[in-house]
Amino acid sequence: MSSSLSRLGGAAFLLGLVVLPHLLDSRWQAVAITFLVFAVVALSQDIVLGKAGMFNMGQALFFGMGAYTTAILNSQFGWPIVATIPVAILVPALFGIILSAPIVHLRGDYLLVVTIGFNIVFVQVLQNDLGGLTGGPNGIFGLDSLALFGVTLGSQVAVYYFAFVVLLVTLGIMANLERSKAGRALHYLKQDPIAAESIGINTRVYRIFAFGLGAGIAGLAGTVFATQYSAVSPEGFEFLQSILFFSIVLVGGSSIPGIFLGVFVMFILPEIFREFSTWRYFVFGFAMVFTMILRPRGIWPARFGRIPAFLVRPHRDG
Repeated sequence: MSSSLSRLGGAAFLLGLVVLPHLLDSRWQAVAITFLVFAVVALSQDIVLGKAGMFNMGQALFFGMGAYTTAILNSQFGWPIVATIPVAILVPALFGIILSAPIVHLRGDYLLVVTIGFNIVFVQVLQNDLGGLTGGPNGIFGLDSLALFGVTLGSQVAVYYFAFVVLLVTLGIMANLERSKAGRALHYLKQDPIAAESIGINTRVYRIFAFGLGAGIAGLAGTVFATQYSAVSPEGFEFLQSILFFSIVLVGGSSIPGIFLGVFVMFILPEIFREFSTWRYFVFGFAMVFTMILRPRGIWPARFGRIPAFLVRPHRDG
């Protein structure tokens, strides 16, 4: 019954997202698009932090890498936005694997500091206009609108549905990950790395896998972000953005419903109180503090697996 209610609730939520843009004005449509984009990045962060238990504070790096890949290929080389998507996934994924390979043995705050450093270096590279491609502090402007089969989809509603499709793809990946051998291995790795190694799990390989998969999904979200604003600039991918994604997973509780609730608390709530100027951060700060005091494991803690039925059913002899 509980599982059926969960599926019904999930379907109702997704149906609500389908009709949502038609109920909003242009300002809140833009907020809704950013909500979907941030949810995708937070889900990618959850793979590393929530599933594998690694303290990664540099997810904005891969988010920005995907956005800049799309922007550079479109503005400098004339690629259509759709054609940039595979590259915007592959480049961050490869960098995630390359950057994580020498650091996955680090634990806790040591890994945290290193990933912060990577994020800072990335922003400095963008600001210094590496190879004359990144546009320096001003970034890259004037990207083309999304086009599919020769039809230009430049409206905010079209971009919203682009973000929604990306979210559906991400949710599909997350659902398959939870049911897969890799998902079980990441769960055991998070709970006890030594015990995981003792049962034959290659912890190094699965840590690198988590970084690569999370980076690729974040890069895909970056393409949507670049399409939404038709521009990219370094300040959109600074260390503070990584803190936001890190906090979303902690506040939400590392479950899919929790991630959505975390994005609401960490992003939508301050937007609701935007009219109160600086007071909105006062409300937001108290909301986050009370959430962590009342729900230290997050608003909606993740649960992994169930006890097999044959272990809990009464055994009948004969």
